[in-house]
Amino acid sequence: MDIEVKNLHPLEVRLLRHVSSGEDITADRLVSELDYKIGQCNQAFSWLTAKGCISEKTRDRYTLYELTETGHAQVKDGLPVERIFSYLQKNGPASLPDIAAALCLPQSDVGSAFGLLTSGKAACMNEEKKASLISDSLPAEIQIQRSLMQRSQDAPLRESDLTAEEKIAVSKLAKKRGAASSTFRLVEKEDVTYVLTAAGEEVKKALLEANITGEEFGLLTPQMIQSGSWKNGTFRPYGLNAPVSRLIPGRTNAYADYLQWVKDKLVSLGFEEFDGPLVVNEFWNGDALFMPQFHSARDIHDVYYIKDPVHCKEIEEPWLSRVAATHENGGDTGSRGWGYTFDHEFTRRQIMRSQGTVLSATQLPHAKVPGKYFGIARCFRYDQVDATHGADFYQTEGIVVGKDVNLRNLLGLLKMFAEEVAGAEEVKYVPGYFPFTEPSIEVHIKHPVLGWFELGGSGIFRPEVTKSLGLDVPVLAWGLGIDRMALMHLGLNDLRELFTPDIESVRMRRGN
Repeated sequence: MDIEVKNLHPLEVRLLRHVSSGEDITADRLVSELDYKIGQCNQAFSWLTAKGCISEKTRDRYTLYELTETGHAQVKDGLPVERIFSYLQKNGPASLPDIAAALCLPQSDVGSAFGLLTSGKAACMNEEKKASLISDSLPAEIQIQRSLMQRSQDAPLRESDLTAEEKIAVSKLAKKRGAASSTFRLVEKEDVTYVLTAAGEEVKKALLEANITGEEFGLLTPQMIQSGSWKNGTFRPYGLNAPVSRLIPGRTNAYADYLQWVKDKLVSLGFEEFDGPLVVNEFWNGDALFMPQFHSARDIHDVYYIKDPVHCKEIEEPWLSRVAATHENGGDTGSRGWGYTFDHEFTRRQIMRSQGTVLSATQLPHAKVPGKYFGIARCFRYDQVDATHGADFYQTEGIVVGKDVNLRNLLGLLKMFAEEVAGAEEVKYVPGYFPFTEPSIEVHIKHPVLGWFELGGSGIFRPEVTKSLGLDVPVLAWGLGIDRMALMHLGLNDLRELFTPDIESVRMRRGN
């Protein structure tokens, strides 16, 4: 046995002394019997596994759905779609803004919920443009969701216990880690069972013979000296032979270097850089881009709201009045608009910037014709974090303004970004939908490990956007995920590696 038992951590000592050969060792057991915290369990397991004292016996991965605070409130008050259904049953047809006001719900939530009723053939928009019921019962999927909410009040739902229909229904109400507005929190768990190895049994025997309990003092405090309690115990020995920390000189981050390289490249092509604040209002983030305040299109941007102050003081004129008129009746853009009463309070609500296109919107009133602009924008949008998604991310956002710019020019720019900036060898362009561009195009690239993924969206701004903000010429626009371009350029397989604190990873990417 090469392990010096006197140098074992108390967490390791107490665990080894407590368990016997052949017994299952789990985190739940240590929490219950030794009063460990989960973090302490994981530390002890990691250390003892590395020393060969315990080995993994089984590993069980599973997914749970548990109610959030919002979910518990919805069990009592009802989902937005249930509340709207009940309201229409009681009061008859009503406009979406009136429903939102009566139920004290955001217009975007009302629009999304009404969309569920229409897709479930329970409601429709009548000739007076009012929501009207066409069924006496809620769609089956909503009824399943209600049943799942009731069942989950006492204990989380285990995904493996759900039917295929229930899995589909609950997934539409759940988000990983649980956003403030979601009904369920999706929790991915893993239960690992360990057992003592032969080496672990030897170490345990040595601990017992040396009378090491894990209760030894590790730190001498002033209180211990004052009370004299230090006289009644023993101290852990100093690890004089422990290796010291290696000093590593500072250096720039590879991703920061890449962002600067992209900026330099675009400036060399004649683009001017623009920027803006991280906190914006709903007006510039969506309304100025002709995204209706009540429409489910808002759902693609699951934003973070600012708690204090909730609203900005004012919106710049004449842009507020012109955009409001465009939403209500088309204004002077030649459009019919969305046909609803523009909410001047909603438009002042402050949020974290959810898309780089907000920079383009704020630039349009000041843009030169012709002109080319770009920005590197950090955006915040709730998402499940994985190899190609993050809760916050960077976009390269840009516009080209000119009388003669066209779709062919836009495709050329997308080709440059995909091949020269990202370094992709396989690229494809597919039709897309964005409320503020027509036509709209998505560009996809193929990663050697992750396969095909979307690089971003683009298109030509609709007249409702440009004319409302003082331009009457075509404007090409794009918003591309520069994080994803960096994956290709730096030869990585996971977005999280771009932001790692591991200095060795940074050194490797820089070729040092």
